[in-house]
Amino acid sequence: MKAVVLAGGYATRLWPITEHRPKMFLPVGENTVIDEIFEDLEADDRVDEVFVSTNERFADTFAEYLADSPFEKPTLSVEETVEEDEKFGVVGALEQLVDREGVDDDLIVVAGDNMISFDLGDFADFFHDKGTPTLAAYDVGDRERAKSYGLVQLDGDEVIDFQEKPEDPQSTLVSIACYAFPAETLPKLTTYLEDDNNPDEPGWFLQWLQQRGPVHAYTFDGAWFDIGTADSYLDAVEYALDGGTLVADDATVEGSDLGDVVHVMSGATVTDSTLDRAVVFEDATITDSEVRNSVIDTGATLEGVDLSGALIGSHTSITEGDDF
Repeated sequence: MKAVVLAGGYATRLWPITEHRPKMFLPVGENTVIDEIFEDLEADDRVDEVFVSTNERFADTFAEYLADSPFEKPTLSVEETVEEDEKFGVVGALEQLVDREGVDDDLIVVAGDNMISFDLGDFADFFHDKGTPTLAAYDVGDRERAKSYGLVQLDGDEVIDFQEKPEDPQSTLVSIACYAFPAETLPKLTTYLEDDNNPDEPGWFLQWLQQRGPVHAYTFDGAWFDIGTADSYLDAVEYALDGGTLVADDATVEGSDLGDVVHVMSGATVTDSTLDRAVVFEDATITDSEVRNSVIDTGATLEGVDLSGALIGSHTSITEGDDF
């Protein structure tokens, strides 16, 4: 069995934090999201190769990361795009990867920005038991939130209907970006695309498959975070920190109040400030400030400011009285 970790997005809603950094490398507690995925796939003996599908802009970053990582299975597979508007769509990129890498085994596909509480080995067990195209499904518990995803309707654990980003959701059970495909299904990616079907959302491909044969859903409780916005990223950090704080041993925090969900990384300095629900990257400096619901990137400097809901780019300097 092969696996693909989708890591080709440009995460423009998280700029400037992700303008030069893949969002899969954003820390969530002591780890990163993509590391959690790699650990599960590394531990599964059925998976003999993991393709990391990314774009040309981030190819060197991933190559360096994988070279220094403890994981043996991942290899880089690069899409020939450097801008968001050049992307092939997830289904298009997957079809290209299958052709480029000569994949003819059963295939697990998971988004590298998915933070999930289940073990991918359990998902693979379910897939092998069913022997059909399989998706993972999660109850988001909110109809407004469900509008942003592909909804699934089940009979037991078999999918009997899809709604892709519906205006009026009939349920709150959504398909997350975690799929498994039997080897004989992979050539159908080409057929699907040649018929001018939607190349962007995998849910449309699963819906197309479901109209031609059985598709099953692996449902799970626990947690799932689709890290695409600052709020969803901070939600994932909150889950990873269990609502607490994490301060690196070589960070400096003096005369400051750290509230709930605060991560201060290596070399950062926080002095006479109040932080709540905030991530402070390496070597950032915060002085006489209040920072809430914000992400402060590497080497940034804040002095005498009150920030809420901000994304501050690396090596940015903001002091009292600045217009920002």
